[in-house]
Amino acid sequence: MDHALSTLLSPVVLFFGLGFGAGLLRSSLAVPEALAKGLSLYLMLAIGFKGGVEMSHAHLDADVVSTVGLGLGAGFGLPVVAYALLRGFTRLERIDAASVAAHYGSISVVTFVAASDYLGGLSIGFDGYIIAVVALMETPAIIAGLWLAQRGQGSPRRRGFDRELTREVFLNGSVVLLLGSLAIGWLTGDEGMRAIEPFIGAPFKGVLCLFLLDMGLAASTRLRAAGGLELRLIAFGLVMPLVGATFGLVGSALCGLPTGTAILLTVLCASASYIAVPAAMRVALPQANPAYSLTLSLGITFPFNIVVGIPVYTHLARALLH
Repeated sequence: MDHALSTLLSPVVLFFGLGFGAGLLRSSLAVPEALAKGLSLYLMLAIGFKGGVEMSHAHLDADVVSTVGLGLGAGFGLPVVAYALLRGFTRLERIDAASVAAHYGSISVVTFVAASDYLGGLSIGFDGYIIAVVALMETPAIIAGLWLAQRGQGSPRRRGFDRELTREVFLNGSVVLLLGSLAIGWLTGDEGMRAIEPFIGAPFKGVLCLFLLDMGLAASTRLRAAGGLELRLIAFGLVMPLVGATFGLVGSALCGLPTGTAILLTVLCASASYIAVPAAMRVALPQANPAYSLTLSLGITFPFNIVVGIPVYTHLARALLH
């Protein structure tokens, strides 16, 4: 309970709440789109570089292989589970269900950053190689979503990915920046960290608060626009993170992962994308309605994980892994 209260009273969550409340009240408060994009680029660069530096200290061992394997398994498997739930219990058509499912196999970088910050406040360490999983979980989810969308079509117009789609999947900006920053941090190690620490160290939390202020504004806007969102879809946005978290927790326990790393993997499995996957779905499935996926991932699952999920996953992981 104390952990949940500390999360609710942290600057990260309070700034998200400020943005969310301002949006619901239709305040004129706004973050310029160019600045918001710059903030997201900064966050991805910073977490990628820091993860690469941590990876320079690590060696390829069973924990690394297990964590990457669990991440890839979640990226491919969770969309299938999400699709089955959506088709079985909601009125979404196949294309829309596949698009939403892809979002729930991918990850939210901001949720991951908030969880990392939360663990830091509890003095719980984690392995830097988990950053690689952040980037690696994007592409499998997109591929799984496309497969689900094409499955069952009588005579698909094409059998494989076209050039534009392939580029969007494998050269998506967030994936490139995360992997590129990871590689640079890995190559430069501690010397590289010392060189740019004033840029990605002290300013990091302030930038995260400003970004989450913008996310709060965006989430409230999506919720207002979703006046016709059926109750079963809202329930899905709350249940699916628990399904993903269960996969992450059980897999981490079976593989014997360290507590901090297990918590972050669980958070990744429980989160949903609202940056990389929407961009890919616009190219791959232009007929899918983005109102469903963005409202669920950004308006429901994201705040649920920030306010409730992270402390709950942390408590369960510490109890289970002890």
